[in-house]
Amino acid sequence: MNTGITSQQASTYRVLTEIYEGPLDLLLQLIEHAELDITKLALAQVTDQYLEHLRLIQDLDASEVSAFLVIAAKLLQIKSEVLLPRPPTREPGEEDPGEALALQLIAYKRYRAIANHLGMRAAAGLHTYLRLAAPPKIEGILDLSGLTLMDLAAAARAVFSQADARSALSTIVPIPTVTIREKIRLIARSLRLKSRISFRKLLGEQRSRLDIAVTFLAMLELIKRHIITAHQEKLFGEIELEAVNTWNENEDFELEFGE
Repeated sequence: MNTGITSQQASTYRVLTEIYEGPLDLLLQLIEHAELDITKLALAQVTDQYLEHLRLIQDLDASEVSAFLVIAAKLLQIKSEVLLPRPPTREPGEEDPGEALALQLIAYKRYRAIANHLGMRAAAGLHTYLRLAAPPKIEGILDLSGLTLMDLAAAARAVFSQADARSALSTIVPIPTVTIREKIRLIARSLRLKSRISFRKLLGEQRSRLDIAVTFLAMLELIKRHIITAHQEKLFGEIELEAVNTWNENEDFELEFGE
Protein backbone atom coordinates (compact mmCIF):
# COMPACT_ATOMS: atom_id res chain seq x y z
CA MET A 1 0.00 0.00 0.00
CA ASN A 2 1.21 3.48 -0.78
CA THR A 3 2.16 5.18 2.51
CA GLY A 4 2.49 8.71 1.18
CA ILE A 5 2.98 10.93 -1.84
CA THR A 6 6.33 11.10 -3.55
CA SER A 7 8.80 13.95 -3.18
CA GLN A 8 8.01 15.03 -6.73
CA GLN A 9 4.32 15.19 -5.90
CA ALA A 10 5.12 17.13 -2.74
CA SER A 11 7.15 19.71 -4.65
CA THR A 12 4.45 20.23 -7.28
CA TYR A 13 1.52 20.40 -4.86
CA ARG A 14 0.02 23.88 -4.66
CA VAL A 15 -2.23 24.95 -1.81
CA LEU A 16 -3.47 27.94 -3.81
CA THR A 17 -5.22 27.22 -7.11
CA GLU A 18 -7.79 29.14 -9.14
CA ILE A 19 -10.22 28.31 -6.33
CA TYR A 20 -8.81 28.79 -2.83
CA GLU A 21 -8.02 25.56 -1.00
CA GLY A 22 -7.84 25.66 2.76
CA PRO A 23 -6.16 23.42 5.34
CA LEU A 24 -8.88 20.76 5.11
CA ASP A 25 -8.29 20.51 1.34
CA LEU A 26 -4.60 19.89 1.96
CA LEU A 27 -5.26 17.33 4.68
CA LEU A 28 -7.87 15.51 2.62
CA GLN A 29 -5.56 15.28 -0.40
CA LEU A 30 -2.69 13.89 1.73
CA ILE A 31 -4.97 11.16 3.11
CA GLU A 32 -6.33 10.30 -0.35
CA HIS A 33 -2.81 10.10 -1.83
CA ALA A 34 -1.78 7.78 0.99
CA GLU A 35 -4.86 5.61 0.26
CA LEU A 36 -5.95 5.79 3.88
CA ASP A 37 -9.39 5.91 5.42
CA ILE A 38 -10.15 9.03 7.42
CA THR A 39 -9.39 7.89 10.97
CA LYS A 40 -7.35 9.08 13.95
CA LEU A 41 -4.50 6.79 12.85
CA ALA A 42 -4.56 8.19 9.30
CA LEU A 43 -4.32 11.72 10.66
CA ALA A 44 -1.29 10.76 12.70
CA GLN A 45 0.42 9.20 9.67
CA VAL A 46 0.10 12.27 7.44
CA THR A 47 1.08 14.81 10.11
CA ASP A 48 4.71 15.10 8.97
CA GLN A 49 3.70 15.61 5.33
CA TYR A 50 1.19 18.29 6.35
CA LEU A 51 3.84 20.14 8.35
CA GLU A 52 6.25 19.93 5.41
CA HIS A 53 3.69 21.49 3.07
CA LEU A 54 3.00 24.16 5.68
CA ARG A 55 6.71 24.99 5.78
CA LEU A 56 6.73 25.48 1.98
CA ILE A 57 3.83 27.96 1.98
CA GLN A 58 5.23 31.36 1.02
CA ASP A 59 2.34 33.32 -0.54
CA LEU A 60 -0.25 33.37 2.25
CA ASP A 61 -0.82 36.21 4.68
CA ALA A 62 -0.97 35.77 8.45
CA SER A 63 -4.75 35.34 8.61
CA GLU A 64 -4.66 32.51 6.06
CA VAL A 65 -1.65 30.79 7.60
CA SER A 66 -3.36 30.81 11.02
CA ALA A 67 -6.03 28.42 9.74
CA PHE A 68 -3.32 25.97 8.64
CA LEU A 69 -1.55 26.32 11.99
CA VAL A 70 -4.72 25.41 13.91
CA ILE A 71 -4.99 22.13 11.99
CA ALA A 72 -1.25 21.54 12.41
CA ALA A 73 -1.55 21.89 16.19
CA LYS A 74 -4.41 19.40 16.26
CA LEU A 75 -2.41 16.95 14.13
CA LEU A 76 0.59 17.18 16.47
CA GLN A 77 -1.61 16.47 19.47
CA ILE A 78 -3.22 13.51 17.68
CA LYS A 79 0.17 12.07 16.68
CA SER A 80 1.61 12.49 20.17
CA GLU A 81 -1.36 10.65 21.69
CA VAL A 82 -1.02 7.80 19.18
CA LEU A 83 2.69 7.42 20.04
CA LEU A 84 2.02 7.19 23.79
CA PRO A 85 2.20 3.66 25.27
CA ARG A 86 -1.40 3.98 26.47
CA PRO A 87 -4.13 6.40 25.45
CA PRO A 88 -4.56 9.48 27.64
CA THR A 89 -7.45 9.58 30.07
CA ARG A 90 -10.05 12.25 29.41
CA GLU A 91 -12.48 13.96 31.67
CA PRO A 92 -16.18 13.20 31.18
CA GLY A 93 -17.46 15.26 28.29
CA GLU A 94 -13.96 16.19 27.08
CA GLU A 95 -13.63 16.13 23.29
CA ASP A 96 -11.28 13.71 21.56
CA PRO A 97 -9.37 15.90 19.05
CA GLY A 98 -8.66 12.95 16.75
CA GLU A 99 -12.25 11.83 16.45
CA ALA A 100 -13.48 15.43 16.17
CA LEU A 101 -11.08 16.25 13.33
CA ALA A 102 -11.85 12.96 11.54
CA LEU A 103 -15.60 13.66 11.68
CA GLN A 104 -15.00 17.22 10.47
CA LEU A 105 -12.94 15.94 7.55
CA ILE A 106 -15.55 13.32 6.60
CA ALA A 107 -18.29 15.99 6.58
CA TYR A 108 -16.07 18.35 4.58
CA LYS A 109 -15.37 15.65 1.98
CA ARG A 110 -19.10 15.00 1.61
CA TYR A 111 -19.95 18.69 1.19
CA ARG A 112 -17.14 19.20 -1.29
CA ALA A 113 -18.40 16.27 -3.39
CA ILE A 114 -21.92 17.71 -3.34
CA ALA A 115 -20.60 21.15 -4.33
CA ASN A 116 -18.66 19.64 -7.25
CA HIS A 117 -21.75 17.72 -8.39
CA LEU A 118 -23.93 20.85 -8.27
CA GLY A 119 -21.24 22.82 -10.09
CA MET A 120 -21.16 20.28 -12.94
CA ARG A 121 -24.95 20.33 -13.20
CA ALA A 122 -24.95 24.13 -13.34
CA ALA A 123 -22.21 24.13 -16.01
CA ALA A 124 -24.25 21.62 -18.05
CA GLY A 125 -27.34 23.83 -17.85
CA LEU A 126 -29.24 21.35 -15.67
CA HIS A 127 -30.42 24.07 -13.28
CA THR A 128 -33.35 24.85 -15.57
CA TYR A 129 -36.84 23.40 -15.31
CA LEU A 130 -38.76 22.01 -18.25
CA ARG A 131 -42.47 22.54 -18.86
CA LEU A 132 -43.93 19.03 -18.72
CA ALA A 133 -47.49 19.94 -19.62
CA ALA A 134 -48.25 21.03 -23.16
CA PRO A 135 -49.57 24.59 -23.50
CA PRO A 136 -53.35 24.76 -23.93
CA LYS A 137 -54.60 25.00 -27.50
CA ILE A 138 -56.82 27.99 -28.15
CA GLU A 139 -59.20 27.05 -30.91
CA GLY A 140 -61.42 29.35 -32.88
CA ILE A 141 -60.92 32.80 -34.34
CA LEU A 142 -63.17 35.77 -33.66
CA ASP A 143 -65.02 36.43 -36.90
CA LEU A 144 -65.57 40.16 -37.47
CA SER A 145 -66.45 39.88 -41.14
CA GLY A 146 -70.18 40.49 -40.53
CA LEU A 147 -69.69 43.65 -38.48
CA THR A 148 -69.89 47.16 -39.87
CA LEU A 149 -68.67 50.49 -38.58
CA MET A 150 -72.23 51.30 -37.46
CA ASP A 151 -72.34 48.09 -35.41
CA LEU A 152 -69.12 49.01 -33.62
CA ALA A 153 -70.38 52.55 -32.95
CA ALA A 154 -73.63 51.17 -31.50
CA ALA A 155 -71.70 48.80 -29.24
CA ALA A 156 -69.48 51.64 -28.03
CA ARG A 157 -72.53 53.83 -27.24
CA ALA A 158 -74.07 50.96 -25.27
CA VAL A 159 -70.92 50.64 -23.17
CA PHE A 160 -70.39 54.35 -22.61
CA SER A 161 -74.04 54.92 -21.72
CA GLN A 162 -73.51 52.88 -18.56
CA ALA A 163 -70.71 55.16 -17.34
CA ASP A 164 -73.11 57.42 -15.44
CA ALA A 165 -74.27 54.48 -13.32
CA ARG A 166 -70.78 54.01 -11.90
CA SER A 167 -69.92 55.36 -8.47
CA ALA A 168 -67.85 58.52 -8.21
CA LEU A 169 -64.16 58.13 -7.51
CA SER A 170 -64.64 59.76 -4.10
CA THR A 171 -67.10 57.05 -3.07
CA ILE A 172 -65.70 54.52 -0.62
CA VAL A 173 -66.58 51.02 -1.75
CA PRO A 174 -66.30 48.47 1.07
CA ILE A 175 -64.35 45.31 0.31
CA PRO A 176 -66.76 42.37 0.12
CA THR A 177 -66.32 39.85 2.90
CA VAL A 178 -65.91 36.29 1.67
CA THR A 179 -64.88 33.55 4.10
CA ILE A 180 -63.84 29.95 3.65
CA ARG A 181 -66.56 28.79 6.07
CA GLU A 182 -69.23 30.46 3.92
CA LYS A 183 -67.91 28.66 0.83
CA ILE A 184 -67.81 25.36 2.74
CA ARG A 185 -71.51 25.80 3.55
CA LEU A 186 -72.16 26.66 -0.10
CA ILE A 187 -70.47 23.44 -1.24
CA ALA A 188 -72.44 21.45 1.35
CA ARG A 189 -75.80 22.88 0.22
CA SER A 190 -74.95 22.32 -3.44
CA LEU A 191 -73.95 18.68 -2.90
CA ARG A 192 -77.14 18.01 -0.95
CA LEU A 193 -79.15 19.03 -4.00
CA LYS A 194 -76.90 17.23 -6.48
CA SER A 195 -74.55 14.36 -5.82
CA ARG A 196 -72.02 15.83 -8.24
CA ILE A 197 -71.33 19.45 -9.16
CA SER A 198 -68.63 21.29 -11.07
CA PHE A 199 -66.39 23.91 -9.55
CA ARG A 200 -67.47 26.38 -12.24
CA LYS A 201 -71.15 26.01 -11.30
CA LEU A 202 -70.32 26.65 -7.66
CA LEU A 203 -68.99 30.06 -8.61
CA GLY A 204 -72.12 31.13 -10.50
CA GLU A 205 -72.25 34.03 -12.93
CA GLN A 206 -71.32 36.87 -10.56
CA ARG A 207 -67.83 35.90 -9.47
CA SER A 208 -64.66 37.77 -8.66
CA ARG A 209 -61.07 36.71 -8.17
CA LEU A 210 -61.69 36.71 -4.43
CA ASP A 211 -64.69 34.37 -4.82
CA ILE A 212 -62.67 31.98 -6.98
CA ALA A 213 -59.69 31.91 -4.60
CA VAL A 214 -61.77 31.43 -1.42
CA THR A 215 -63.99 28.77 -3.00
CA PHE A 216 -60.90 26.91 -4.17
CA LEU A 217 -59.44 26.99 -0.63
CA ALA A 218 -62.73 25.69 0.76
CA MET A 219 -62.63 22.85 -1.75
CA LEU A 220 -59.04 21.97 -0.73
CA GLU A 221 -60.04 21.98 2.94
CA LEU A 222 -62.87 19.49 2.32
CA ILE A 223 -60.65 17.28 0.14
CA LYS A 224 -58.00 17.21 2.86
CA ARG A 225 -60.61 16.04 5.37
CA HIS A 226 -61.82 13.31 2.96
CA ILE A 227 -65.30 14.83 2.90
CA ILE A 228 -65.41 15.36 -0.87
CA THR A 229 -63.40 14.15 -3.84
CA ALA A 230 -62.39 16.12 -6.91
CA HIS A 231 -61.94 14.77 -10.43
CA GLN A 232 -60.36 16.47 -13.43
CA GLU A 233 -60.36 14.40 -16.60
CA LYS A 234 -57.79 16.45 -18.52
CA LEU A 235 -55.39 19.35 -18.16
CA PHE A 236 -57.32 22.60 -17.59
CA GLY A 237 -60.52 20.58 -17.71
CA GLU A 238 -63.59 20.99 -15.52
CA ILE A 239 -63.19 20.07 -11.84
CA GLU A 240 -66.04 17.85 -10.67
CA LEU A 241 -66.81 17.60 -6.95
CA GLU A 242 -68.54 14.69 -5.27
CA ALA A 243 -69.40 14.05 -1.60
CA VAL A 244 -67.93 10.91 -0.05
CA ASN A 245 -68.96 11.51 3.57
CA THR A 246 -71.85 13.34 5.13
CA TRP A 247 -71.08 16.18 7.48
CA ASN A 248 -72.67 19.11 9.19
CA GLU A 249 -71.63 22.26 7.35
CA ASN A 250 -72.21 24.26 10.53
CA GLU A 251 -69.62 22.18 12.39
CA ASP A 252 -66.83 24.39 13.67
CA PHE A 253 -63.40 22.92 12.93
CA GLU A 254 -59.98 24.46 12.61
CA LEU A 255 -59.10 25.53 9.08
CA GLU A 256 -55.60 25.14 7.68
CA PHE A 257 -55.95 28.06 5.21
CA GLY A 258 -57.54 30.57 7.62
CA GLU A 259 -61.15 31.65 8.08
